[in-house]
Amino acid sequence: MASASGPDGDGGRRIVSDATGVVVLGACAGWSLITAAAHDGRPEGVLLAVLAVAAGYAAGRIGGALLPVAAPCAGALAGAGLTLAVPHLAPGPQIATPLGHAGATAAVLTLSAGAACCAAWAASGPAARFALRLLAAGTAVLAAALGSATGCVACTAVLLCSLAAGRTRHRGAGLALLAAVAAVVTSLTWAIAAGAVPGGLTAALEERLTPHRVRLWQDAWHLLRENGALGAGPGRFGELSPASAPSLLADGKPHSAPLQQAAEQGLIGLVLLVAAFGWMMYALWRGPRPTPVALTAGAALTGVAAIAAIGNALSFTAVSVGAGLLAGLATARPLADEQPARSADPHPRDTGRAPAW
Repeated sequence: MASASGPDGDGGRRIVSDATGVVVLGACAGWSLITAAAHDGRPEGVLLAVLAVAAGYAAGRIGGALLPVAAPCAGALAGAGLTLAVPHLAPGPQIATPLGHAGATAAVLTLSAGAACCAAWAASGPAARFALRLLAAGTAVLAAALGSATGCVACTAVLLCSLAAGRTRHRGAGLALLAAVAAVVTSLTWAIAAGAVPGGLTAALEERLTPHRVRLWQDAWHLLRENGALGAGPGRFGELSPASAPSLLADGKPHSAPLQQAAEQGLIGLVLLVAAFGWMMYALWRGPRPTPVALTAGAALTGVAAIAAIGNALSFTAVSVGAGLLAGLATARPLADEQPARSADPHPRDTGRAPAW
């Protein structure tokens, strides 16, 4: 949706990014139906995730336009509250909780930290900016209190990246670097699944990741090799994975979004998953918000992508909605001018300069 009040160039860029998003999300939904029909799969989970991202993105665009500070602040508080109010998102020692809820906790808190930092960049006063960054720091403390070391590290990284974004002139280079980080983490999971990591390093990683998770990744790799074109079918990993069947806490997932997508929907499904992440980064690059806001959201989405590469985070609707919501908030054009960024630099979208806090 182009903004009628923005320059023609910005309006055209937003039309392109929005159209790209429609095509990518539509292709993800359509391909899941094709692969499900080919292998008697269950595409409901993929369709729900696509709907969740689209709904979150639309809500973020509306909220970011109307309330550029209050909307992301409310999102940050809602994410933190969700991890406390919903027991299954907590990574505590619940014997009936399947592997993977810790990743959801980490992802939701990472998105909360990103939303709080985006709100801080949109705020007009130093006191408000400090309070919102304190809220972001609080999500890292909350993650540590819940026992989520990954969430604590990710929230801290988002806060540090947000602070550094204030001195970054070119958002394209920053977003490319963030995408490279996500690619490195994903490549490592694939190397472990394919057995391409040296033995000593593999043993160290297995101790951290647990041997069961590594076996699930290896099963996903074998399914991909057997069904590279269409995959085994959405929702069928659990019934085809030898490592998943004997586990009492098995949830039928390989606990790696890229590996699950490749195993169940083939290489085309994997390409579509990468395209969905690439679309969000492209929308941030071409968006009308100041560079610090775009890079902060990009850092949070990169953190979620890294968590999803080694866990089951994207299987939770709250994470999909949150990712779409943050992307929408960070690409919305506020109806009121963002005075702090504009007073510091006449072209905040291009240079990303912002006043000192």
